[in-house]
Amino acid sequence: MPTNLAIDEELLEQALTVGGYKTKRQTVNEALREFIQRRKRLELLTLMGKVTYDRRYDYKRERRAR
Repeated sequence: MPTNLAIDEELLEQALTVGGYKTKRQTVNEALREFIQRRKRLELLTLMGKVTYDRRYDYKRERRAR
């Protein structure tokens, strides 16, 4: 899907250098992947303190029960 985007050339050049990529396409695709991963991790942080944890749970015992 060809797309025309107005991307800051200075930022793109920095990303090419820092990332060590050969093409702008590789650089932009990797930047998008990293952006998505970071946002997903931030979403997980919102669960902090909302998941109940049973201190009596013994995963080793559960494994032996099978």
